[in-house]
Amino acid sequence: MKVLIVDDQEPFRAVARTVVELTDGFEVVGEVETGEASVEAVEQLEPDLVLMDVNLPGINGLEATRRIVAGAASGSHRPVIVLVLSTYEAGEYDGQATEAGAAAFIPKSEFGPDRLLDAWNAAKSAA
Repeated sequence: MKVLIVDDQEPFRAVARTVVELTDGFEVVGEVETGEASVEAVEQLEPDLVLMDVNLPGINGLEATRRIVAGAASGSHRPVIVLVLSTYEAGEYDGQATEAGAAAFIPKSEFGPDRLLDAWNAAKSAA
């Protein structure tokens, strides 16, 4: 699965990249730092999965998720699964993330290969 990482903090992008690389069948195809750049990157790179931070410069991760999901619905790019990640714990953004069209919300403190694979499998089953 091709993965796009969206986070404005390079240290977390490095962690996310390592998690993706440790998960069988997943590879990073791009990294961007803003919500606007994520929307463009989805159209250019055609990832299967986007790991989206909530707090980003410019449009936030929730709005970027809405735009990515809307783009797939309108046919501007193929469908993509978005997982929203944040330093905030579940309960603060999980409802907003799913309302925006994300498949799941994962607190960054819980993000690892097993959690990535579980979220991916759950999203594919629901699709």
